[in-house]
Amino acid sequence: MAKAVPDVVLPNGRKMPIIGLGTYKSSPEEMKTVLSTALECGYRHIDAAYLYQNEGAIGKVLKEWLDSGRITREELFITTKLPAIANRAADVARFMDKQLKLLQLDYVDLYLIHSPVGLKGKDDDDVWALDDKGNIVLDLETDLESLYKAMEELVDCGKAKAIGLSNFNSKQIERILNVCRIKPSNLQVEVHAYHQQKALREICSKHKIPICAYAPIAAPYRDQGPILLENPTVTSIAKRLGKTPGQILIRFLVQLGIAVIPKSSNVKRIQQNFQVFDFTLSPEDMAALDGLDKGEKGRLFIFEDVFKGFSKHPEYPFHIPV
Repeated sequence: MAKAVPDVVLPNGRKMPIIGLGTYKSSPEEMKTVLSTALECGYRHIDAAYLYQNEGAIGKVLKEWLDSGRITREELFITTKLPAIANRAADVARFMDKQLKLLQLDYVDLYLIHSPVGLKGKDDDDVWALDDKGNIVLDLETDLESLYKAMEELVDCGKAKAIGLSNFNSKQIERILNVCRIKPSNLQVEVHAYHQQKALREICSKHKIPICAYAPIAAPYRDQGPILLENPTVTSIAKRLGKTPGQILIRFLVQLGIAVIPKSSNVKRIQQNFQVFDFTLSPEDMAALDGLDKGEKGRLFIFEDVFKGFSKHPEYPFHIPV
């Protein structure tokens, strides 16, 4: 039996395990080992996305476990995301069906709009949406309000038990709240000790929208000075408690009530990342880690680095600080 993991209660009353497995940059080839290891450790929350191009591999592993009786569908919490190339109301249902087929599931527990910025791919496989010269192809007619209404229909038909947002700023969230009949159940954004998103978290708390943190240990997506895992404050706490720096950083967010989806392809680290429920950080440790916040300067995942021209879209979320 899997080890009990604390839950985050979503606005609709459903429960999401506070720690999950991130699958970004996990190749289909390595996913069998990665996901099987995670499930054996006790992970039941799996975070996927069409953009990652590995949902088919995830689906094969899940089917093997489900068919063998090692897990039940009710034990699992599967999140996936609508790709930016499908940020149109007319495309939502089609992509949901496509992703459910890849995952070999009848429903997902949480379906997120991956980004408020819409792109124009040449076809469904053109997830990066680049033209012949390597420039990003923007869909400048992205309508977030109508897009979210189409997401609500997925809940109505039972294909998604909950829906939410990813990489939205506070103004965009408020716009969705002004038109929705089904409140967003989650906001997934970059959160770690260097980039704690305190103002955005406060706004979400006011609206009772739970946060899920991607990059919770601040994987070095770009060269931005000292790596968080090597920060002296983090390493000294880790040494004193006999834990890894990664475990300290994950525990910090978990102790704040923030769900986390650390990603690793290393079997030992997958195991270590899940072993954060047998210790507690002291108020002094929490304060020291809180003091590492760099605000917006601590952001590591810069979409413009991946999608050249992304910031030219009218819905680019990072033009404002919150």
